[in-house]
Amino acid sequence: MTYQIGSLILQLLNILSLALIARALLSWFDPRMNWGISRVLYEVTEPLIAPIRRVVPPVGMLDLSFIVAIVLIQVLYRLLASALVG
Repeated sequence: MTYQIGSLILQLLNILSLALIARALLSWFDPRMNWGISRVLYEVTEPLIAPIRRVVPPVGMLDLSFIVAIVLIQVLYRLLASALVG
């Protein structure tokens, strides 16, 4: 049972990483978030990005909060995966 819950959390972390990447890429094509998918990705990822953005300011026009969020998710993923294995 614990392994199944851990696997589900790992899958959710993967989906969240992909959502962050998709949002970052879509922001180049739809900066005003007029498309439906852009709004959905914004609603899903903004609760994670907003606190990071308050701590990590943008560098010029580059928003580093996405990179920090993906790195944090990957660290959490690896910690959880290693806890499930061993």
